[in-house]
Amino acid sequence: MQLIRGIHNLRPEHRGCVATIGNFDGVHRGHACLLQRAQARAAELGAPTCVVTFEPHSKEFFAPDKAPARLTDLRGKVAALSDFGVDRIVVLRFDRQLASLEPDAFIDRVLVRGMGVHHVVVGHDFAFGKGAQGGIEDLRRAGEPAGFGAEEVAELRGPDGEVVGSTAIREALAAGDMAAAERLLGRPYSLCGRVVQGDRIGTDLGFPTANIHTRHHRLPLSGVFAGRLYGPGLDGRPAAVNVGHRPTFAGADVRVEAHLLDFAGDLYGRRVELTFERRLRPEEHFADVESLKARIAADIREARAHFGLAGPSG
Repeated sequence: MQLIRGIHNLRPEHRGCVATIGNFDGVHRGHACLLQRAQARAAELGAPTCVVTFEPHSKEFFAPDKAPARLTDLRGKVAALSDFGVDRIVVLRFDRQLASLEPDAFIDRVLVRGMGVHHVVVGHDFAFGKGAQGGIEDLRRAGEPAGFGAEEVAELRGPDGEVVGSTAIREALAAGDMAAAERLLGRPYSLCGRVVQGDRIGTDLGFPTANIHTRHHRLPLSGVFAGRLYGPGLDGRPAAVNVGHRPTFAGADVRVEAHLLDFAGDLYGRRVELTFERRLRPEEHFADVESLKARIAADIREARAHFGLAGPSG
């Protein structure tokens, strides 16, 4: 798979593909329908598949304080797209210049002159160009003289009639409904990051944690969870995980802290993936440290029961 960052890095050898365009936040089951359709068209036309996506999200560019929480950072999104077997990913920097392109200018500069597309596949709610004025009809109109086709894939709905999309996944995560989030995503929700030095509050309380630094500006979930940590030498190590501001200590920033069950070792500097299986409880404020310690001990016992582990945590 090729990763191409920016229009300026498109080369003659990148011309000719079937492209699908969007933010692909979460790379969920709805996105899978787009990717599968693009891959089917690519097979018919004998062309590679290409995903065109944007960084940052347009809502983060225009209103960073009001933008929804990301489901995946860029690295996680690229990894998930790669798992689908796409041939190329083109990441366009969403900046003032790109935001000011009229729909026809975007089509000409990116899709025609930049990529030489044979066909374009987009979702039912796809909009592009200045003021999000462009849509499927603009692609079809411009594609006829330029020699490419365009099609729209209908929304995917779940068994309860809900639209399978990033908004529904965020709502499920915020409510702690990890089963619903997994059903919509097609896989357990996860976060990726690097283990960094924390302030050792967990160690001082008797429950050492791996402090996982993520690139997310905001997280779509909070509370205490049963999860698994993946990385070199970990292989899905069970953990009790806290995501939140640590209100008992008047924390200002969001922390992701995993207490690994029956584990002793140094994880500093390792890049890990943390998957979430079940929310044990919402985040709480405790009147004193002893009450917090008792609650953490109960959380760990509940996490151990979730994983079918007997005995105390090592």
